[in-house]
Amino acid sequence: MERMTYLLFDAVLAVTLLTAVVYLAFFIRQNSGLRHVARILMMVSGVLQLLYIFARFSILGVIPLTNPHEAVVFFACATTWAYLTFRWRYKVKNFGAFVSLLVALLLLLAASFPTAFAPPPPVLRSLWLPAHAGLSLAAYSFFSLAFCGGLMYLLQERELKTKRFGYFFSRLPSLDALDQLNSHCLAIGFILLTMGIISGSLWLSQVYGVYWRWGEKEVSSVVIWLIYLLQLHQRFTVGWRGKRAAVMAVIGFAIIVLTLVLVVAPPGGAGIHGN
Repeated sequence: MERMTYLLFDAVLAVTLLTAVVYLAFFIRQNSGLRHVARILMMVSGVLQLLYIFARFSILGVIPLTNPHEAVVFFACATTWAYLTFRWRYKVKNFGAFVSLLVALLLLLAASFPTAFAPPPPVLRSLWLPAHAGLSLAAYSFFSLAFCGGLMYLLQERELKTKRFGYFFSRLPSLDALDQLNSHCLAIGFILLTMGIISGSLWLSQVYGVYWRWGEKEVSSVVIWLIYLLQLHQRFTVGWRGKRAAVMAVIGFAIIVLTLVLVVAPPGGAGIHGN
């Protein structure tokens, strides 16, 4: 069973990389047939990611969110489905090309971590932990969409500012559409992150008898929450929009990735919420 699960992850990685390649080909050639194939591959990738997570769950008996590999896979899966649900309601030109590349990079990062199965310690079997980790990573997935939108905004804004309507101008959506994308993703992500921190506090209370510990993971969560709170505050009270909001979306996501690499999954460390 474990062997089949490893093969399933190989399939996830292969299909996701193929998705990114086809989306990139569509971005270059703007062929509607390639776009159709890329969208199908993205859906297949999302389904395979869900199956992989379920396969690990069936072996471990707990939601697979207890080590760096599983956490990053869940992050990639949440980003994939956040994009698919977002696309169902909003049409953002060539957004999939950027998102598919980011998902592929996340899964390559997940592949760099040990994939071996290990029974989680009793402290990680609380139902509050998957709620906390799942909500937090789902929040990060919407912040990753805002990041992709921010990159697209900066590329498009540069073309317009220099008045050289070159390669990206015809391939990227309007600045207003990208700014609206940033606003929606930021709001949804912040709500999910707040819920994740609250559920994490409840988990700490259940396991350790306190609602808060000033460990590196707790502090990093608060730092990320404050960064996005600042973005929300500045957007809706001061009027931070456009390029400034796009730059903040990129910086915020960079801090999330840095946290994943150095805090959640430090080299030689205990891993996500390990002790």
